[in-house]
Amino acid sequence: MSRSKSKSKIERKLLIKTLRSNAPAVEAFRSLRTNIQFTNIAASTKVIALTSAGPSEGKSSVAGNLASVMALAGSKCILVDADLRKPVQAKQFGVSGRVGLTNVLMGSLSVEDALVSTEIEGLRLLPSGPIPPNPAELLGSALMKSTLEELRERADIVIVDTPPLLPVTDAAVLASIVDGTILVVKSGETHKQAVIRAKQSLESVNARILGVVLNGVIPKTGYYQHYYYHYAESNKGA
Repeated sequence: MSRSKSKSKIERKLLIKTLRSNAPAVEAFRSLRTNIQFTNIAASTKVIALTSAGPSEGKSSVAGNLASVMALAGSKCILVDADLRKPVQAKQFGVSGRVGLTNVLMGSLSVEDALVSTEIEGLRLLPSGPIPPNPAELLGSALMKSTLEELRERADIVIVDTPPLLPVTDAAVLASIVDGTILVVKSGETHKQAVIRAKQSLESVNARILGVVLNGVIPKTGYYQHYYYHYAESNKGA
């Protein structure tokens, strides 16, 4: 794939060029943002992880778009690429991912030095950094907990992009230490049993499931049909 085609694909995923419009997909992310803000009525929800049952379900683009609309609404937002196996956020935002979370967790870089600005005012990214040989151990470390606490103090909202739940344990480890987790499900592709297993995996670590984002719903009309998202409260079932 050429660089121009790759860049175009990234822009479509992130909707950066249309985030100030009233396109259906953008409105869906604003609705998701509002739903998340309402969760703060019952409890403090400041650090939120996004995951999926398996790969290629859109969790990373949902995380990037959600962080973007949070920032555009005036919140100081930090997006953390905690997928230390197949990170994409640095590429999606067109910034350097040479150093990042891995370096922080290895003690060779401070959080402040690892954060990078994006083209969206109010949104900073903590890239994954180099891919380590032991992602689960790093993400389950005491330093990861303290890193999230430091990020909590630096932002109004922290969005954490995590690996899929079923192939590896990383996401479950992170779900146990964040304020809440959102499960991304791809319409027409994610199998029901995979969703059930993913929900059970989160429940096994006493994760707080905020809800489900149904990704890839095709509305009858609209240019942005591929990027329509729906939010459903977790207590209505997986």
